[in-house]
Formats: sequence, C-alpha cells, structure tokens
Amino acid sequence: MYASFFGLNEKPFSITPDPRYLFLSERHAEALAHLVYGVNEAGGFIQLTGEVGTGKTTVVRSLLAQAPRHAEIALILNPRMTPAEFLLAICEELRIDIEPASEGSLKELVDRLSLHLLNAHADGKRVVLVVDEAQNLAPEVLEQVRLLTNLETETQKLLQIILIGQPELREVLDRTELRQLAQRITGRYHLDPLSGEEAAAYVRHRLRVAGATQEVFSSGALREVRRLSGGVPRLINIICDRALLGAFTEDRHVVTASVVRRAAGEVFGRSIQPRWLPWAAGSAVAALAVVSAVLLLPRLLSQPAKAAQPVASAPAPAAAPAPQPPPPDLDHLLAQYNGETDPDNAFNKLFGLWGVRYLAGSVDPCTQAAQSGLECLTQRGSLAQLRLFNRPALLNVVDSDGQAHQLVLAGLDDEHARIDLGGAQREVGIGDLSRSWFGDYVLLWRPAGGGSAPMALGARSARVKWLRDSLRRVNGLPAEVPADDRFDAALVTLVEDFQRKNRLAVDGIAGVQTQVALDAALNEANTPFLRTGS
Repeated sequence: MYASFFGLNEKPFSITPDPRYLFLSERHAEALAHLVYGVNEAGGFIQLTGEVGTGKTTVVRSLLAQAPRHAEIALILNPRMTPAEFLLAICEELRIDIEPASEGSLKELVDRLSLHLLNAHADGKRVVLVVDEAQNLAPEVLEQVRLLTNLETETQKLLQIILIGQPELREVLDRTELRQLAQRITGRYHLDPLSGEEAAAYVRHRLRVAGATQEVFSSGALREVRRLSGGVPRLINIICDRALLGAFTEDRHVVTASVVRRAAGEVFGRSIQPRWLPWAAGSAVAALAVVSAVLLLPRLLSQPAKAAQPVASAPAPAAAPAPQPPPPDLDHLLAQYNGETDPDNAFNKLFGLWGVRYLAGSVDPCTQAAQSGLECLTQRGSLAQLRLFNRPALLNVVDSDGQAHQLVLAGLDDEHARIDLGGAQREVGIGDLSRSWFGDYVLLWRPAGGGSAPMALGARSARVKWLRDSLRRVNGLPAEVPADDRFDAALVTLVEDFQRKNRLAVDGIAGVQTQVALDAALNEANTPFLRTGS
C-alpha cells in the first residue's frame, strides 16, 4: 500500500526472515562466523541463544545459505520429542531409510545413524545437526544428544551439533546432571538487542534493500524506534511498518518521532508520551514492561508453526534405470522464468490446482481462498512436513543473487521436487531446492465444517463429530452410532495416538496442524495431492 509512496520496491519491514535483509551487528557477525567455522571445521557443540525477535532464525538461515556443498544438514524445528522420535527425525532429515519395526528402537536408530555418518566421513562430507528452539529439549533427549557426540573416528567427531534457543537454554545446560554435555560446548554466543547506532543502521539498511534512495525516518524518529522497541529487531520491524503506514495516511514523506510514537502506541495498545515530558521516567519503565509482554507474543503465535517430523514415504522398488541427464539447475530455471515467480503468478497457479479462480489485484489471496471454502496455512517448516500435509504449496525461495521468488511445489518424491514453471511441472533435485528454500510456505486446504479453530477436551460441535469419525476412519474403525459430538477423554486418546504416529506435538488438542494432517490422511477425492500415488 505505502511502498510506491516512499519510492520502495517492496515492504521493508516484514517479520518473515529473509537473508537479503540480514543486518549483521558486531555480535551477529561474530555468531555467524563461528557457526560457519563450526560447520566446516569444528566438532561437538555450538550454542546460540537470544531473546525472541533478536535475529536467531535469520542468522541460521544465512548459515544454511552459506553451507558448503559437502555439508549435510539436518534441521530439527520441533524438538518436543522422545529420544526415539528425535533420532528418527534426524534420520528422516538425512534421508536414512528406517524399517517401521525399528522406529522405536534406540539401538537400531543409533546404529543406522552411525553407519550413515561413517559413510559420509569416508566420502569427505560434513554432517551437521541444527536444533532450533532447543530450550524445549527434554533432559532425556539432551542426554541422547550428548551421546551422539561419541560418534567419532580416531581423529574427528562425525557429527557437529548446533543448539539454538532462547535464554532459557543456558539455564537448562547449567543443570548439574547435564554438566557432561555443557563441557563439550566449544562455542557460546548470545545475541543482544541492537544499540542505538545499530538500530538506526538496521532501519536504514532494510530501507535501502527495499529500494529507498533517500532518508525516510528522521533522526528523532530513529531514536524513538530504538527507545520504544528496546533494540529488538522484530519489534523494530513491527513499529516501523506501522509508522510507514501512518505517515502514508498523513501524506508525510518523512516519518517523524511523533508518527513513531503513535505507531508504537497502536502496537502496544496504549498512549506513549515523548521522552522529555516530566513523567517520562515512569513511561519508560512501562514501555519496557510492554516490550517484555510483546516478546512473549511471538512464542504463542509460533506454536502452531513448529515443524512436525513426519514419516518419510518409502521409496518404491524399481529396476536399475538407464542413466538419465540430471534435472535442470533451479537457479537456471528461476532466471529463465523470472517473469512468473512473483506472488500473483504463484497464487494463480496454486488456486488453479484446486480449480479455483484467482483474481490478482483484488482482496488478499487468503481472503479469496476463504470465499471458496479453502484456508491458507502459512508457516515455516520442512519438506518432511509438506510430505505429511500432502498438499501443493507456494514456496518462497532465494536465488544465488539474493532475489526472492515464489514457486508452486506441485509434486514431491524421495529424490525430486516438481515445480510449476513455464506452463509445465519441471523436476529439480531435492538438494538443489533445499539450498534455495529456507522453510517458508503457504498451502491451501479445505477445513471441515467451515472452520479450523482448535478443538479440545470439553468442546461440543458438529466439527468434533467430524474429528471423531475421521480419526476412527483412518484407523480402520467403524463410525459410532449414535454419533457423538462431545470432545471427551476417549477422543483425546484418539487425537494423541494420531499425533504420536505422525510425530506432531502430542497434546491431545486438535489444532490446525493436526487437522491438516488428518485431512491429508483421509485422501478425499477432488483434492490435489503433493505425493505421487496419493
């Protein structure tokens, strides 16, 4: 809305991590440099901590973008698992085939992982395990993590482990019973909020990347941004985005301090006074309290987005095929079809797979989807999660020049992904796609009963009946007669069993991820699927 008004090519303060907008403060640059060193040279553990919104995810994505081709990286986004589930998730990320009968055996999983690590070492490869939200690791899983570092040759550790988490991770690792793990940490880095100078440079940097050719925020506005955000990048983004919108509605081409205060007031839900007023000291204390409260909000909002670690589909047996040319390089395809990798083109293709017409330039895509009985699921995850949800998805990818593109992932098997470009579905290698895709996606699905609100113990509705009937159906059980629309203890057990089987967070609550996974398992007709043979 306001981008062209300020001479920008795009909105500069999206809270979605984008490596193009990475701003390296001194501490961020140091953290990234040591993580890159760890991937290439070190062994054992590296620990990266920071408060919510301080840039941990962006640093990690930059690390993945800089990872050498000889590195295999297993990224675990949802560490709330048992030790066996954790090991199985690692095996799935590294594409290690595990027999169903062995999925619960710690010994079998460790043996298969050890063999893979030894083979990778013999091939000159580095294997790196990155665990996000590591403060959520249970003590018994942390002990299993420690044991993984025992996998070594006479001269080198076979597995590099990077633990990323909020400040609570430091407290977890300080426990006496975890001292053996703590002693193996070779690097500890904590991301602090930005200083005043860094915050101003951060704002200017994002504006320049978005195409700004002149100053948009006054010096006073930049000081207020730092004061009211506490130097937390995510809060800076939220306040600055709202300030640009406010200045646009007032026909101001320069954002002033007063505009920033009004924007922050809307974000924090209260009036914010200038710093120089007599009651400013009390106001500043209150602002810090509000900042602390706002920092908790992304944790709550991020819960549905934690990536599940589903069972990888088993490769179909086949006779040895004749040699075939490798699939085209993704960067080459992005350059060749650059004109159709914008959001409108991608959403048009995604809607088309559902037989729904997309109208560019009208209401936003997710509102259009809702008008056709569909719903958007927008989050950060992995290819394993997309296999579970089994729906075509719009992926946000970044080419080697740092340019963002939107693609429709129309098919997925063990070795290749099929993307919709140039009027055809074109195969690219999974590894090639993974180097350009950092986990952001949007998929469409059709919720039952006209809604997707979470269902939990005590609820009563037609949607609860659908949930019960659907879970019994995927388990091969007959429908209950008479139909029961109550969410009782028996239904909690059914939900937990389904979540456990699909390596979702086992909480007995049918949230959006559980509903989407269940919808995929039902294999309904007139629905586009991602996996061949579904």
